[in-house]
Amino acid sequence: MKIFCIGRNYVDHAKELGNEVPEEPVVFMKPKSALLQAHSPFYYPEFTNELHYECEFVIRISKNGKYIQPKHASNYYNAYSIGIDFTARDIQSQLKEKGLPWERAKAFDNSAVIGNLTDIKNGEDIKAN
Repeated sequence: MKIFCIGRNYVDHAKELGNEVPEEPVVFMKPKSALLQAHSPFYYPEFTNELHYECEFVIRISKNGKYIQPKHASNYYNAYSIGIDFTARDIQSQLKEKGLPWERAKAFDNSAVIGNLTDIKNGEDIKAN
């Protein structure tokens, strides 16, 4: 499993944080350990004093592909949900100042929370494992 995330995709939020609005999406990843497991509590990480969160739209990509034409893209995902992306904003600011990757601030354990997935074709909830 891979968790792909798109950063700075909300123009007003990027401007609020003083970030430039990119011409192309900022893509980053979170490891599998970032996913908060169902029925597990979320704990405020001890390494940050400035934990931010954003509501996200989540889609589940259901098969591999390359060079997919836009008209065929819907064949490659099959479920959606709502999620929360947690960020240790103080840590991220330090990393950005040094030109370093964001993983310490964005990819820590349990930093990705998703709701129940809903099957796109029939609108039914997909049972969590």
